[in-house]
Amino acid sequence: MAKYDKKRIAELIDGTLEFYQLKDMMSSHKDPERFEIYREVLQDRVSWDDPILLPYGLHLYIVQKANGDRIVKCDCGHEFCDYKENWKLHARIFVRDTEEKMNEIYPKLMSPDPEWQVIREYYCPGCATQLEVEAVPPWYPIILDFEPDIDTFYNEWIKKPLPTVK
Repeated sequence: MAKYDKKRIAELIDGTLEFYQLKDMMSSHKDPERFEIYREVLQDRVSWDDPILLPYGLHLYIVQKANGDRIVKCDCGHEFCDYKENWKLHARIFVRDTEEKMNEIYPKLMSPDPEWQVIREYYCPGCATQLEVEAVPPWYPIILDFEPDIDTFYNEWIKKPLPTVK
């Protein structure tokens, strides 16, 4: 039996747990069902049926399509690309690379020098949700966050079958 139910995991996701509840959850042994409950809560919150294999970031998931493809998908249903590609290359990108653009989010004289650092903001083309922000030197390549080994995660870590397409 799972130590934490869907309601408690939903509160964890929403950030509404009391500190003592969160501390208890972090300090206790991880029950084997916790990831599956977490995945189910996320799946219940989206309007599409592709099974979530892994959460990839806020509002982003790696899902499996009916044809077996594994892609990065947003809450809104926008499909970015294969999960082994960099989804950011398929996002809308706003680059803060001038003093004027920096001053929109920083107090005057408190922003980074755009010759040394730019801020890249990545947005979903489907719903315009901001998905990620990078502060990098202007010449720096777009960062690939990570490339998970989904099969190893399911087969060797949590020892559960992959979710199936309904």
